[in-house]
Amino acid sequence: MIEAENLTFGYTGQNKIFDRFSLHIDRGEAWSVIGPSGCGKSTLLYLLAGLKKPDAGKIVIAGNQVKRPRPETGLVLQDHGLLPWATVRENVSLGLTIRRMYGPDGCHAPSGMIIDCREAEEKVDYWMKWLGIDHLQDQFPDQLSRGQRQRTAIARTLVLEPDLLLMDEPFSALDIPIRIELQHIMVEFNRKSGLTSITVTHDIEEAVFLGRKILVLSGSCNNNACIIENDMAGKAGFRGESDFRKRCETLKNLLGSVK
Repeated sequence: MIEAENLTFGYTGQNKIFDRFSLHIDRGEAWSVIGPSGCGKSTLLYLLAGLKKPDAGKIVIAGNQVKRPRPETGLVLQDHGLLPWATVRENVSLGLTIRRMYGPDGCHAPSGMIIDCREAEEKVDYWMKWLGIDHLQDQFPDQLSRGQRQRTAIARTLVLEPDLLLMDEPFSALDIPIRIELQHIMVEFNRKSGLTSITVTHDIEEAVFLGRKILVLSGSCNNNACIIENDMAGKAGFRGESDFRKRCETLKNLLGSVK
């Protein structure tokens, strides 16, 4: 699904964040990315999304080199990115509205995609109901709680049926009960859909719960991918098991050694 080959990137006037860094992610895998502040977690996500270009090396997704944002990739940001003047339904429908406007040009929508208005409305209904915001469809973002705004942002992305979902600390601003609830929702979705997902987080427990593979980045230049296998991720009752605490402690110790 994803091949990052000899990836090199650094911001102007700063040390390199990645230098000949390579990473392989199979289709359908759920990954979490964690590391100290400034280590390149969000930068890696933006490189995969095509929002930033590597200084050297390349990223290949589904057999095609990423040179610009691809319509099959979904991105969920921490700040939601909702239009304040649009209702919940209008925000959830935004991507589909843009796709209908431009057509299946391979840029705004996948090539050959048939965009049917009735089908689009049914998709919006489905995801709003699935995420528990269908009763809020006529409200505006400033009338919603943080959790409701994040659900709206997630619905707006999932309604486009991406093959790759990138999430940049999507739950960090939420209260713990709401954060845990949304984590369970996304784990269930991953299990049912087989979607490839990558979640950037600074929270150890979140990384262990969400990622069947955990990529640990270093605060210095990243040359080699440090990956923790975590096949218990998303398992029912995992948080209450001793293995969960052990894996959290292992990740905490590893983070302490890579700063």
